[in-house]
Amino acid sequence: MKLKALCIAVSLLAIPGVAAAQSPFDNLKKAAGDAGKSTVEKRVNTKLLEEGQKNQCSFKTGTAELAAGCEDKLKKLTNALIDAKKQLTAGGVKSYKFEVSGHTDSTGDAAKNKKLSEQRAEVIVKELVARGLPRGEIVAVGLGSDRPLVKPDNTEAKKAKNRRYELQVRL
Repeated sequence: MKLKALCIAVSLLAIPGVAAAQSPFDNLKKAAGDAGKSTVEKRVNTKLLEEGQKNQCSFKTGTAELAAGCEDKLKKLTNALIDAKKQLTAGGVKSYKFEVSGHTDSTGDAAKNKKLSEQRAEVIVKELVARGLPRGEIVAVGLGSDRPLVKPDNTEAKKAKNRRYELQVRL
């Protein structure tokens, strides 16, 4: 019986791929690493969303031109991203992108709003890059009025809440 088991074991080692199969511990290590990255991602995104909400820059109506008074807000956003990079590195995350998503209210043409929201997101990205963040780590995405914070946006106050940008990390 022992000889039969030994023969089976040796024959399995001779089959390509079986000897190189992962052990159950390898799967556990990967799952633990993924869970740790997920925890870091959630923590970083919560902080970035919060900082983005506190530090919203205004744009001139219907344009991607920043209104006056954004300098301190952009500095705070830059610092939030630098801190996020440190947390990601400490959490063992090596591959990520920061995403700046632009949003509009529902007024006007949807295609124009989508384009405007992308232009506004790109302006924020350029400002962050000008303050030292690597361009290769940040992407701009225009979402138009697809993801409103407030529904319906039928008052000026509600529309203003939907005209925003958000920051998050994507692993």
